[in-house]
Amino acid sequence: MTDELTTILARYIAAEFLKQPDRIIKPDEPLLSSGLVDSFHLVDLSLFVEKNFGVRIDDAELNASSFDNLNQLTAFIKERQ
Repeated sequence: MTDELTTILARYIAAEFLKQPDRIIKPDEPLLSSGLVDSFHLVDLSLFVEKNFGVRIDDAELNASSFDNLNQLTAFIKERQ
């Protein structure tokens, strides 16, 4: 499930935020610290996660320590499910 979860997140970010649906995002590629995902997209990403994976995210958790790469985000979701 972890690989599937990572793939779903990567496809969503590539298609919705980057407008490059064929782009491959590596699991350890920085998202926030590189500027690939900005603060507006971070909110959209958190809403996507809450809606699709049944995970509640507090606003204080929207930061690079939880969401800076797909590995971190996947681990965060798995801990909450």
